[in-house]
Amino acid sequence: MDVTTAPASQATESSSAFPPVRAPGEVFNFAQHLLAANEARPDKAVFVDDHGALTYGAFAERVRRVAAALVAMDVKREERVLLLMQDTSDWPACFLGAMYAGIVPVPVNTLLTADDYAYMLAHSRAQAVFVSGALLPTLTAALSQSGEDVRRVVVSHPTGPLHPAEIDLADLLQAHSPLARPAATGPDDPGFWLYSSGSTGRPKGTVHSHANPYWTSELYGKRLLELQEDDVCFSAAKLFFAYGLGNALTFPLSVGATVILMADRPTPDATFKRLRGEAGHVRPTVFFGAPTGFAGMLASPNLPAREDVAIRLVSSAGEALPAEIGERFHAHFGVHIVDGIGSTEMLHIYLSNRPGEVRYGTTGWPVPGYSVQLRGDDGGPVPDGQPGDLYIQGPSAAMMYWANREKTRDTFQGGWTKSGDKYIRNADGTYTYGGRGDDMLKVSGIYVSPFEIESTLIQHPAVLEAAVIGKQDAEGLTKTKAFIVLKKGATLTEAEIKAFVKDRLAAYKYPRFIEFIEELPKTATGKIQRFRLREREAGQ
Repeated sequence: MDVTTAPASQATESSSAFPPVRAPGEVFNFAQHLLAANEARPDKAVFVDDHGALTYGAFAERVRRVAAALVAMDVKREERVLLLMQDTSDWPACFLGAMYAGIVPVPVNTLLTADDYAYMLAHSRAQAVFVSGALLPTLTAALSQSGEDVRRVVVSHPTGPLHPAEIDLADLLQAHSPLARPAATGPDDPGFWLYSSGSTGRPKGTVHSHANPYWTSELYGKRLLELQEDDVCFSAAKLFFAYGLGNALTFPLSVGATVILMADRPTPDATFKRLRGEAGHVRPTVFFGAPTGFAGMLASPNLPAREDVAIRLVSSAGEALPAEIGERFHAHFGVHIVDGIGSTEMLHIYLSNRPGEVRYGTTGWPVPGYSVQLRGDDGGPVPDGQPGDLYIQGPSAAMMYWANREKTRDTFQGGWTKSGDKYIRNADGTYTYGGRGDDMLKVSGIYVSPFEIESTLIQHPAVLEAAVIGKQDAEGLTKTKAFIVLKKGATLTEAEIKAFVKDRLAAYKYPRFIEFIEELPKTATGKIQRFRLREREAGQ
């Protein structure tokens, strides 16, 4: 089977400038696929982290040793193992090692609580856990809460003595010879889980197949971004995040590139250190970031000069990129930011700008191989210029939410995936982000996009970040309220910012209420949590 783009209709968009991508065969193991693709470059560096460099040859052996160790622990095919790990070369070795053995890795956010991990251990029924030494105390607390019996806790870079039920990953690998053959999985077999960062309720276990990362690598990493073997990739988004998984593992290894991994939080200074190639790192040529991070970088007094970096390509996702940030970044570094939107459910980006064809203020066009539709409240198509609910069709859609039939049926609908985002299709075929469906506001009977107002607010030189929600006025009517974070040392009055927005947007869109705050609530991946602001407002 080959995947081409679906037929276009008034409400369906799909474009293709490429020949079809051949689908995997009946037997397909994604870990083996990546190892086989790089057999000819055993001495080339695949990962460079804070502990040093690892070659493709040594990495392949490490992956197969992890697989052998899991089999020796009597972890069976399709059983789950939890990955609570910082971004070092051990992370991809454990992730792919599990897949190589037909076992399902479940990487989780490293910034959660013991209560969160206790839920994930119980929900996934994980049979073993790989954990970074710095995170072991939190995992220990989670295990005591969950009551789950795991076969083994494997610790990467321990920070102290280990208990009898725990083992150093380095010792475990030394004790096992590489597994001779990969599990004979199929493309539709469960490959790995990712927990969604849902805004309400418990996170959902999103099940992806062995074929799904193949499709995102072929359609987006290779064809749209045109990643090359001589690229050095660096992602501020962590590996546990669907965006980071593609950026720092599946995409670069699909073309034989080198990856820089960073265990630290992606603060501006930590990011600059890698971009400059300090501490023995080679300078990256491809940088993957998010709008919040780009805003912080541009506001930093330590922003590198253009000649200090080697980036040729910059990607953004996580939230829609405000045009003002993209334009300022390009003015400083001479490189455009390629903004796109993806999701945990679709694994990576399906709507995107393109290198050499960037339309700031939009999320670009459908990625070749994917189709999108905008649907109105009645489920029918919406005309250009009107907001609609975004649905996606493509080969990398998740199989289901584990043990959650209701949510699975609501999201995955007859080959289409409901994104939960509102978009507007423009006359040139690009799409403009309106906001999450539950973030959109109706003011005076007209849909208002919080993102449009936020993008206008941050154009003011004193504003670092902004978030907009709805607030009822004295008459019970919905009006817009803006929460604003000012740049360090800046001052601004309510009257000044209202006048600024009135000069740039329709009168009904300017924020009637203003509140200056120190920090916006965000997820670990940098997404603004507007629902937290709504909860705060309701509690006042």
